[in-house]
Amino acid sequence: MVKDNIIPNHMNIYWHDYTGHIKDKPITEASVPVKAALIGRVGLMLLSCGTGAWRVRSAMNSLSKQLDVTCTTSIGLVTILYTCFDGHKTFTNSLALTNTGVNTSKLNQLDRFVRDFSKEGIFLSGEQLHNRLDEIEEIRGLYSPAQLGLAAAFACAAFSFLLGGGPVEMLCAFIGAGMGNFLRCHLNKRHFTLYLCIISSVALACLSYIASLRVLEAIFSLSGNHEAGYICAMLFIIPGFPFITSGFDLAKLDMQSGLERLAYAVVIVATATTTCWVISSLLNLQPTEFAVLSFPPAIHLLLRLAASFVGVFGFSIMFNSPLAIAASAAVIGAVANTFRLELIDYANCPAAVAAFLGALTAGLLSSFLMKRLGYPRISVTVPSIVIMVPGLYLFRAVYNMGEMSLDVSANWLVSALLIIMMLPLGLICARIITDRSFRHCT
Repeated sequence: MVKDNIIPNHMNIYWHDYTGHIKDKPITEASVPVKAALIGRVGLMLLSCGTGAWRVRSAMNSLSKQLDVTCTTSIGLVTILYTCFDGHKTFTNSLALTNTGVNTSKLNQLDRFVRDFSKEGIFLSGEQLHNRLDEIEEIRGLYSPAQLGLAAAFACAAFSFLLGGGPVEMLCAFIGAGMGNFLRCHLNKRHFTLYLCIISSVALACLSYIASLRVLEAIFSLSGNHEAGYICAMLFIIPGFPFITSGFDLAKLDMQSGLERLAYAVVIVATATTTCWVISSLLNLQPTEFAVLSFPPAIHLLLRLAASFVGVFGFSIMFNSPLAIAASAAVIGAVANTFRLELIDYANCPAAVAAFLGALTAGLLSSFLMKRLGYPRISVTVPSIVIMVPGLYLFRAVYNMGEMSLDVSANWLVSALLIIMMLPLGLICARIITDRSFRHCT
């Protein structure tokens, strides 16, 4: 199909051509190719939601058991290669996504589809099941680009406060992040390439921050240096989901998926931070330290709880989470992130160790709440700790590298890498403690 005179590089799969000749025949009585098509489609749809190989394979295995076939699969960032066999016939298929992203709303619906399959799905025909999957696949974005821009604005303003910024930095980051993510959402809807989306949105975010700062300076004659906050305006681009899920996949020896997700995250971070550095060089900006804000400890604790809640809620909305899931993640993230920051400030805890304990807390709280709420664990755990990803450290590493201050750059980079490694490790340890099936390698 040609759209806007552009020929797609990935051909469409017409799933209803693989539903069997008898439309009212239950899927359990269908041939191996029909069963395999359903299993593969569910796996591919889960992969498109941004979840890792462990969850995708678990879902495919669950369907396979109900359909009385054996399934082995190799999963990457955008590809699935799998084989289904029932002792007599074998069917091998290779599937690929056109792009990747995060959609926790669709993930929640697919999780319910797989969970309810043993009660409902086994009595439906292949045609009926694919019709249900059609409905789930139509779940795009729950929010408009303007709403997603607003979510990024609140998240990055909260991020700015948690990193030490004041009201001026928060306001300018609000404007910059809102404009940047609004543009990114429009570009994504038009299926522009990854690099164009990152460069354009980050550049607009940084320029919007500086423009709004200059306006405020002209109107209110601001004192002090508030340029440092422009880094916060581009933190909406940080790929928290790929970073965290890559750690999960590597922990379960899904090396293909883990390394591909890590490479994808590194590409985003490298492109975004390099773009931000170029803008800062052109405008002669420097990532100086924020001015110190003094609050009584109790007030600071409450402000951190509020900012963490707002930040995680905003990021969850950007992941297309329904309000209930976003609010659950925000509550968990507020507690876990504030605990992390308090450890650093009042217990002299190293940042990486505090990140591990914060992620562990988020994972344990998520396991406790999700048993009662019924949401997919990953739709809450990952958004709750995205706010802990050290985007500021990563940018300062690239900025100092560009300025040839390699010793300073190395310090920031090593600090960032230690924190990034500890975040998935904390969630993995929480999963090992609370999930018996996850702690085994079978």
